[in-house]
Amino acid sequence: MERLPRLKTSDHYPFQLLHVGTNDTAKNDFEQITADYVALGRRIKEFEAQVVFSSILPVEGKGLGRDRPIVEVNVEVNIEGEMTYSEREPDENQTISEVFILVGLSYLTRLQILLFLVFLVIYLVTLVGNLLIILLIKLNPSLHTPMYFFLLNLSFLEICYTSSVVPQLLAHLLVEQKTLSIAGCAAQMYIFTIMGLTECCLLAAMAYDRYIAICNPLHYRTIMSGQVCAQLVGASWTIGILVEVAQTTWIFSLPFCGSNRIHHFFCDIPPVIKRACTDTSKNQIVVLALSVLFIMSPFLLIILSYICIISTILKLPSVEGRRKAFSTCSSHLMVVTLFYGTALFTYLRPKSISTPEGDQLISLMYTVVTPVLNPIIYTLRNKEVKGAFRKTIGKSISSHNQRN
Repeated sequence: MERLPRLKTSDHYPFQLLHVGTNDTAKNDFEQITADYVALGRRIKEFEAQVVFSSILPVEGKGLGRDRPIVEVNVEVNIEGEMTYSEREPDENQTISEVFILVGLSYLTRLQILLFLVFLVIYLVTLVGNLLIILLIKLNPSLHTPMYFFLLNLSFLEICYTSSVVPQLLAHLLVEQKTLSIAGCAAQMYIFTIMGLTECCLLAAMAYDRYIAICNPLHYRTIMSGQVCAQLVGASWTIGILVEVAQTTWIFSLPFCGSNRIHHFFCDIPPVIKRACTDTSKNQIVVLALSVLFIMSPFLLIILSYICIISTILKLPSVEGRRKAFSTCSSHLMVVTLFYGTALFTYLRPKSISTPEGDQLISLMYTVVTPVLNPIIYTLRNKEVKGAFRKTIGKSISSHNQRN
């Protein structure tokens, strides 16, 4: 990037033609070249200018193929705006039938190994933390209550949710060709979206459980019976599977053409839809409508539950009673804030403030960071879980000593 021209905020370019030297295109690192010049092209387009990159088109000799990065640059720079170059690009109408290239974090070339190590540690902590919660709930009868039944299902969801993205992300950080077959992309989207929507519904069920426990404690065991809890969890899974299987199947029934490069580190809905050949405005409206209906509806139920919960807590006569009542739902409230905060900002914010780099940063929050925080929140802030952990460790130590 040090060889690329620096732009001042006062500059204005109605049209810019930039010639790229053959020394640059002779390099083997095509992905880095593409990322660098795409960044420059998009910077110029921020000034409402049209931009086209040119290069020597060799006919024979060792220069063959050196123009390929520049062709890709022009497609990538202009595919999301006014099609200045790519309308004339022969590859624009070429159907994508085999693979996508996920170039999300390719611009961080020097940080690939560091990112791999950081994400690997976070992923392992996520797996261990959620598996530990599942085991503690299974092994301790004192945790066989509706709240911990929902928490067990949430931990299982988090394992599946993060495992649909992070292993593939880790693999791509170690290789130059960050490719993913269309079938693999579809499978990833199926799992990711199903787990995400199911978690939305499950968090609403957990909020309802806390509402009954605090606002109607005398009838809690009657209302939140084992059958009711199983039905709430089953309904969450059913809604997640039916809605997201239909939506993802619809998305991958669209024809994909032009550039097969996706500016993301996994197959999320918005960047994949951008690769469709047809007019996707109706599809995007449907995606937005589904997001509002099936993400906002559980969120509104959670908000209503907590309005009632807070109102009931404030009416309690003693400070200690209010503190204990709030402590039973504080962990759930923190998890809801983390999950819905990033989800709502990702899928419901205006496109005018959306950038590929910003989208990826937010996606890292809800695919990598949030899943590792959930078990930490539920273990460090929950006396019952910490007590069950100490009890389980004590039993293991005493059992080991007896054998010896």
